[in-house]
Amino acid sequence: MNIKPLGDRVLVKPIEESEQVRGGIIIPDTAKEKPQQGEVKAVGPGKRGEDGTVWPMNVAVGQIVLYGKYAGTEVKIDGEDYLIMSEGDIYGIVEK
Repeated sequence: MNIKPLGDRVLVKPIEESEQVRGGIIIPDTAKEKPQQGEVKAVGPGKRGEDGTVWPMNVAVGQIVLYGKYAGTEVKIDGEDYLIMSEGDIYGIVEK
């Protein structure tokens, strides 16, 4: 299924942290913190100004981004968990 976000919305696939810590203890799903990094899977065209011009997005498909712990709305698409959020909910782009 193809999803095209509207306006300045971004579709993000959260990146889960590894399930094991250094001591070898496995952390159950209920005790894990929500991920705050994700890969951008789709972006909208951009925010529309009052004069009708569209401001381009600062993020692109494939980038890894940092976002707030409770940012966006959780959606399930084809059995996968995603977040749809405003570009303003993204704090930064992770560069390697």
